[in-house]
Amino acid sequence: MEATLTTKPERGKIIALVGNPNSGKTSIFNDLTGARQHVGNWPGVTVEKKEGKLCYQGQNFNIVDLPGTYSLGAYSEDELIARNFILFEKPEAVVNVVDASNLERNLYLTTQLLEMGANVIVALNMVDEARARKIEINILRLAQALGVPVVPTVATRGEGIKELVAAVAQRVGEAAYRPLRVNYGTEIEKQLDKLEQIIKQEANLAAKYPARWLAIKLLEDDERIQEELQKEGAKQILEVAARSKKQLNEKLGEEAEALIADRRYGFINGLVKEAVTKRQTLEERLTLSDKIDSIVTNRYLGLPIFLLAMWAVFQFTFKLGDPMIGWVETVFESLKALTTNWLEAGGAPQLLTSFLTEGIIGGVGSVLVFIPPIFLLFLAISLLEDSGYMARAAYIMDRLMHAMGLHGKSFVPLLIGFGCNVPAIMATRTLENRKDRLITILINPLMSCTARLPVYVLFTGAFFTANQGWVIFSLYLLGIVLAIIMGKIFKTFLFKGETAPFVMELPPYRVPTLKGTLIHMWERGSSFVRKAGTVIVGVVVLIWFLSNLPLGVEYASQASLIGKLGTMLAPIFKPAGFGTWQAAVALVFGILAKEVVVGTLGVLYGVEENGLTGAIANSWTPLSAYAFMVMTLIYIPCVATIAAIRRETNSWSWTAFAIGYSLVLGWVMAALVFQVGRILGLG
Repeated sequence: MEATLTTKPERGKIIALVGNPNSGKTSIFNDLTGARQHVGNWPGVTVEKKEGKLCYQGQNFNIVDLPGTYSLGAYSEDELIARNFILFEKPEAVVNVVDASNLERNLYLTTQLLEMGANVIVALNMVDEARARKIEINILRLAQALGVPVVPTVATRGEGIKELVAAVAQRVGEAAYRPLRVNYGTEIEKQLDKLEQIIKQEANLAAKYPARWLAIKLLEDDERIQEELQKEGAKQILEVAARSKKQLNEKLGEEAEALIADRRYGFINGLVKEAVTKRQTLEERLTLSDKIDSIVTNRYLGLPIFLLAMWAVFQFTFKLGDPMIGWVETVFESLKALTTNWLEAGGAPQLLTSFLTEGIIGGVGSVLVFIPPIFLLFLAISLLEDSGYMARAAYIMDRLMHAMGLHGKSFVPLLIGFGCNVPAIMATRTLENRKDRLITILINPLMSCTARLPVYVLFTGAFFTANQGWVIFSLYLLGIVLAIIMGKIFKTFLFKGETAPFVMELPPYRVPTLKGTLIHMWERGSSFVRKAGTVIVGVVVLIWFLSNLPLGVEYASQASLIGKLGTMLAPIFKPAGFGTWQAAVALVFGILAKEVVVGTLGVLYGVEENGLTGAIANSWTPLSAYAFMVMTLIYIPCVATIAAIRRETNSWSWTAFAIGYSLVLGWVMAALVFQVGRILGLG
């Protein structure tokens, strides 16, 4: 490296130097510029301004030392100067000096810089002090996680300066870099997307500010930004931002600014956990979150605690939900009896009576009785999410998935899959590597979505009442295990390559608010109710018609069209223990929507005196029931999920592969469960 002042000063490429106070930024500046620097004041303020020159391999650089700052919130002149220089002067590169011995605090500024879309190079300074404190930093993993070069330096001794200048020169020549996107949670992301779209429509604003960054600053209630937008006449954007902040406050029970800061710190916390190993001394003070994390994310205790938490969720759901199911069943049975009596008294045709009672009320009612456990499950999951524990669960599973050769970031879409596989598959867009995306998409349907829950509740209610939570927990666990195994197989044979590092956001633990938790529960649970009122109604009506054709046939008999279809397919499922035509028909129509499996059985068995649960208990065995639940868990995804796979992969080949492998795997696993169970004398 040759750092010399050119004989004829000329404006070179601008390199901004930014960092926290006491991070060693001044030493880095001096190392880069030597005596070739001058000091003045920034225009209009008394804050000191330093500039210097650097020439490297024929390239001229203007090094601008920005005021030391902890953030870019524009609450002080220092912050405003640093932020405005990066926003409006648009330096070719930004060297962010970071204190390696205090990463958590320093990376907040780094995160803000990356969100602004700055072309960042991280100078990881004071690595000697970090080593002295027994802090081990995986430089490569940190660089990959941030998506920018990270150069270790000891500015006081000039170590790493040559490498830093080389990294700057190389980075300046690269045009391809993109802003960091911290995930701020479903609700905040919705509002950010809304604001971002409106901002992009204003050409002058879109040219001046990064759209997403501007949306974040509006939700953070940044007064300087609001003043700028008022000058620009962006009244509509300010009004939308005000409504968004109000909605977030009402839904989440806290100001958006605090929630965004929490998420940002959560991202940093996860990043540090991913890249840093720290041997803590007894004298170091830990936060409450740190103390809890030392237990719940412990290498040995983390996974058992996660499994215990999931077991507790299912125990809560079904111990409390069982009595409620009985109440809802009573309501529908009474409604069915009243409708029958009213229609018969009015002389209605038998076919109409059958359509309304057996088709509509019986079919839809057989699904809606499971509303209580579904809402309770969402309530429990919302409590875990809002408390901050679900982020730890993903972090814990990340370790396991890395060990299996999978991308740790894939567990986030898989976690979403417990609610619904469709948005979970869409969430794979956050994965940068196409191979990782495809693997995650292919294994995502193995996550047991809530649409399968009615099937589990029906069959466990008929055969496993005493251990209902345990049995359903085993099915969810089976889905996770199979996803990991299949992911490993796909990674080994179809998608070879290195696994990229993963940054899991670890927000601080919080006490969930009653309002926020109930809102989350309702938003998720209501989608199930809406589906019951649309898709499921349509399917049970179709099944009712097929059960009555050809005309004159006995309702829902083997001689009906639906009976003939089931009879033709039933032998395929005989090795799995449920080779009845009713089971075959239920699985076929379950491809439309998994809840329809119960609705179909409700129509086909609805004539039984003891209701659907009684009919199941009379026609199945515990072993065949469990095998059927395994089949329901694994076999062909619903049509909405299939459509999502096609859209996200943009390939009919991968869509067909997803359908084919899941069907084969489902049949094999169900048959294996049944046959092994028989050998063990469980049949």
